[in-house]
Order: sequence, then C-alpha cells, then structure tokens
Amino acid sequence: MDLEETMRSIRESGDDTLYILWTNADPITANLMVFMYAENSMRYHKWDAVTIVVWGATARLAAEDPQIQGRIRDLQELGVRFSACITCAEELGVTDALRSLDIDLVKWLNPLTELLKGNKKLITV
Repeated sequence: MDLEETMRSIRESGDDTLYILWTNADPITANLMVFMYAENSMRYHKWDAVTIVVWGATARLAAEDPQIQGRIRDLQELGVRFSACITCAEELGVTDALRSLDIDLVKWLNPLTELLKGNKKLITV
C-alpha cells in the first residue's frame, strides 16, 4: 500500500478499525501487549480491522528477531495489517528485511496526523 492508499484507507475506516502505533522495541511488550491484543482482537472479532504501525526502534526489532518475525507472520494470517515508517526503516538499514515480511513502507507523518485529527482509534505503545 502506498501513501495515497494508506491515507484513503484511514479516511474510509470506520469506528471498528484500530491502529496500534508500536514504538517500544522491548520484545516482552511486543508479545504480551501489542501482538496479544492484536491477535485476540481479530480472533474474537473485537475490531473489524487492526493495523500495527512499526515506528522507530521496532523496525530493527522486526527486521532482526526471528521470533518477532514469526509472530508478525502469524498475525498477518489472522488479518492484522502491518505498516512501517519508511524513513525509520531507511535510517536503520532494514528496508529490505521489512519488505520481505510483507510490511508496507510509507512516510507516516501525514497518515498519523490524519488518524489523530480524525479521532480514529489509536493505541500507542
């Protein structure tokens, strides 16, 4: 998904769409909060759609940790969407690794602003 598609998706998202801004690169937090909540949200139909936004140091964690990568793939199979800040990925040298995980890479400044100004559902971890 490119930037325009991401912006359109945010504008068209309803009240049952959740975005999780994942900035904490602690693997325990990833597994026991971010991933657990996303997984159970989809498994038990708490939200129609869940997108995890990978930002900052989490880009490196996702690119380098095989256990985290496995969880990302499991969540994608459940329908959780992943998108990452391309600037962070480029700065950290992990662009190709994130792409190989089928994580969308976009500049998240405008989409995040759209989420906040549009009063969309957003958890920041």
